[in-house]
Amino acid sequence: MNWSEFKTMKKEIKIYFFILAFVALAKGMSDGIFSNYFKDAYNISAFQRGIIEFPRETPGMIAILVIALLASLNDIRVAIFAQTLGIIGIIVLGIFTPQFSVMLFFLFLNSLGAHIFMPLADGIGISLVEQDKLGMRMGQFKGTSVTFLMLSSSIVFVCFKLNIFSFVTTIKWPFILAGIFLTVVLGLLIFLDKTMDHPVIHHKKIKFIFRKEYKFYYILVILYGVQKQIMLVYGPWVLISILGKKADTLALLSIVGAFIGIFFIPALGRWLDRFGVKKLLYADGISFVGVYLLFGLLTTGYVTGTLSTVGWPVLLGYLMVILDKISTQMTFIRTVYLKNIAVDSSEIIPTLSLGMSMDHFVSITCAILSGLVWSLWGPQYIFYFAAIISLGNVYVAYRVKL
Repeated sequence: MNWSEFKTMKKEIKIYFFILAFVALAKGMSDGIFSNYFKDAYNISAFQRGIIEFPRETPGMIAILVIALLASLNDIRVAIFAQTLGIIGIIVLGIFTPQFSVMLFFLFLNSLGAHIFMPLADGIGISLVEQDKLGMRMGQFKGTSVTFLMLSSSIVFVCFKLNIFSFVTTIKWPFILAGIFLTVVLGLLIFLDKTMDHPVIHHKKIKFIFRKEYKFYYILVILYGVQKQIMLVYGPWVLISILGKKADTLALLSIVGAFIGIFFIPALGRWLDRFGVKKLLYADGISFVGVYLLFGLLTTGYVTGTLSTVGWPVLLGYLMVILDKISTQMTFIRTVYLKNIAVDSSEIIPTLSLGMSMDHFVSITCAILSGLVWSLWGPQYIFYFAAIISLGNVYVAYRVKL
């Protein structure tokens, strides 16, 4: 996307691009380095790391219920409410280092805001774009998020390297900046709401929608709940607890993954328009299988001593984390798949919300069980399981008819 194309877009789409940019800036200042925060500020174990996912992921299950309670509001106004929760949660964590239980509450609050916003963001984006350019625009949206995530991660990397940021100080400046960026998002959403002469999408009633037509979408989101949780939580935890890496390293990996994504995601959007959802689902599933199998083999080497924890084996571990970040950038393929099979367009956001609830129910269970597996048998078995379960993605790609 070039500047001349941006200038010709509808005002609503321009505002949406800015919303995505500032959401990504906030995400880079929080989500990617939470594991380091838990380790540095609270010195938790691998099992405790799994337990923390309960307050972090429970909001993904109840977000649809909150959206239902706010059904009298259009999606933009529900998103405004969501950002307000996120701001309160992250600012408190930035200003204080509360007791562990209190920290979990505000972590929950921040996560609830983020999870309410997730399906709304996709739904708002889909409703704004030209239907004949859906794949391209979704790729541009994702590319914008990745670009600004890279910028935010770069700031985190430099500031931790220079000891400007730290999680052992009272003030956690990354979280303060995340709160500021979310406040900008809040203002942009209010502006978007006033700019629109009609609600983007207005649901009189949000309900759970179970349709046999959506069965493969449900399978995909459940599988992703397992995959996401294992690599999001325990991939970085291998680097932090086994290899002793700090927040600057995690930020650097996010930078590299985001930089690749700047070029990869727009191309993915074009490939989606050109080759179709089915072939991209194949690519998505195969990438997950490969990444988790290889990371499991590497982790086996780290814990048994057959691979060094310095040098090229560590670089391979970094590569697996980067490849996983690239794989997870393909998630919008599932959203486009749902759009293509939706019986009615009004069912998209309720189904996305239900899918997110299913995803997070699996995520919570998986996080706790994975912490037990790590403690009792070793971390490598977590990744082998993820590789096996990812074969389900390939099966779905084989079965879908588009």
